[in-house]
Amino acid sequence: MHTLSLSESSQFPNAASVISIQNLNHYFGEGALRKQALFDINLEINKGEIIIMTGPSGSGKTTLLTLMGGLRSAQEGSLKILGQEICGATKKQLTQLRRNIGYIFQAHNLMTFLTARENVRMSLELHDTYLNQDIDALAIDMLETVGLGNRIDYYPESLSGGQKQRVAIARALVSHPKIVLADEPTAALDKKSGRDVVELMQKLAQEQGCTILLVTHDNRILDIADRIVYMEDGKLVCENVDAAAKVK
Repeated sequence: MHTLSLSESSQFPNAASVISIQNLNHYFGEGALRKQALFDINLEINKGEIIIMTGPSGSGKTTLLTLMGGLRSAQEGSLKILGQEICGATKKQLTQLRRNIGYIFQAHNLMTFLTARENVRMSLELHDTYLNQDIDALAIDMLETVGLGNRIDYYPESLSGGQKQRVAIARALVSHPKIVLADEPTAALDKKSGRDVVELMQKLAQEQGCTILLVTHDNRILDIADRIVYMEDGKLVCENVDAAAKVK
């Protein structure tokens, strides 16, 4: 199987790209404390792809994920998300972009004082297009889709780790985002729960036609990826162009 360097693969930008990154550099700190975190990143991600990003801790995976998610503005190079240049973007532009992105984190980040239904509903309240719809019904329908129809009025403290992560998936996907970014979504889960969670993400994303970028150390789920991208020391070292074939 052919593994190509990221600089090589980026020579062929695709019109179907939902994320297009060219010569991206990123730094933390100022003056003498300024430290480079990302080095000359080049990557194209197309609509409907499932990309897994892996590599050692501290390699820059989460930094790159937060830039792709519009959680901070890019500094040098080009980072286009859904055709919008993020390098130098304003806070307002980043806020608008984030409405097209679903986020799933290791710690699920549920509001503990809200029920499962209220947590999912909260995501819909950010979108004007849903305000004239029955958002309670949409939230309940999504929780039923992720297998939690009998837990809609449970608070997070009454849910297992896998159930909390299912609520987080429902919350991320209920507004039909174009991109889903997941940071270590299986880290706190046992093997079966972790597998169930990523297969659920995969199924819902395929149904909705959205793109998934998943950061993980979990080697048990690599086979769901269309491609695996490996990071080390702030650089994209290599890209597996056919991950599924590799693990079969």
